[in-house]
Amino acid sequence: MFHLSKFAWLVLQPLSLAFLLALCGLLAGLLRRNRLRIILSTAGIVVLFVTLFTTAGTMALQALEARFPQPETEGSPGCILVLGGGFDGDVTRLRGGVALNQGAERYVEALRLALLHPQAKILISGGDGSLTGGYEDDGTIARRMFDSFGIAADRLLLDPQSRNTFENAKNSALLIRQNGLGTCLMITSAFHMPRAVGMMRKAGVSITPWPVDYRTDGNTGFHLDFTEPMRLAERTSTALREWLGLAGNYLAGRTDSLFPAP
Repeated sequence: MFHLSKFAWLVLQPLSLAFLLALCGLLAGLLRRNRLRIILSTAGIVVLFVTLFTTAGTMALQALEARFPQPETEGSPGCILVLGGGFDGDVTRLRGGVALNQGAERYVEALRLALLHPQAKILISGGDGSLTGGYEDDGTIARRMFDSFGIAADRLLLDPQSRNTFENAKNSALLIRQNGLGTCLMITSAFHMPRAVGMMRKAGVSITPWPVDYRTDGNTGFHLDFTEPMRLAERTSTALREWLGLAGNYLAGRTDSLFPAP
């Protein structure tokens, strides 16, 4: 299932889909299937235009981000659960150290909370989620990062095996029960929170959602936008991946709700 989902996403992400539609349209033209060529080429252009020059993806993303608002206070957590995805694996592997990516706020916020609540254990759930392998897991990198800020190693619990959200939930549930951690603050990107919460609930884990890493302002309506096509493409791709993940995991019985709510 893991490898199938990875390959499916290679095809279904918007820019890849637009390319494949255009390529199939070209092949249809070479085979003199002109009607099919027009349909496929038009579909590719529509996908590309919506992705690059409209705020459709932004709206889809902000709907995900708005699902779980951040609590007003964190209380006194006994556990801080961080879902992996905040490190740049390529740069870290080749240059060493701790290279952060766009999801860095997951670990910045975890560090802030760890310093604020010295009694809390920190559970890092994230392994090598690539198809090729050969990358450090998030826990190993996070250990270096937290150590440099004076966070004791005995506060860390590591799950280096999880390659996706389903495995995050399954492995984290086991570690939480084994260590008697009770309810944990769960830190992940706001757009990813609905899918993560759904799977954690299915695994029987009690968590308090702590969303970070917002990518939208939350107030965008639909309009054309010709100023930042690559940023719009990134938002559309991120939103589509999450919505497909929500649907796929619900159909596979990995969550009890199509769009989990607070």
